[in-house]
Amino acid sequence: MNGQITGHAILENVRRYRGIASLYRQTAAFRPDQSWSLLEQAKDWEARALLELEAYFAARMDYAPTRAA
Repeated sequence: MNGQITGHAILENVRRYRGIASLYRQTAAFRPDQSWSLLEQAKDWEARALLELEAYFAARMDYAPTRAA
């Protein structure tokens, strides 16, 4: 595998990151004094998930065979 993460592992990471973000949002609903901080952390986890997905699809596009027009 040459140190590359498989598509399944990347999607699992994205699922985990989004789960963590969801927990931060839920906690923010019950802790109004900390809500801004918690929501900022949720935003950071969502951004991490998006970056991972973008990198995965960019890498796939780099290795995709070109089609003849």
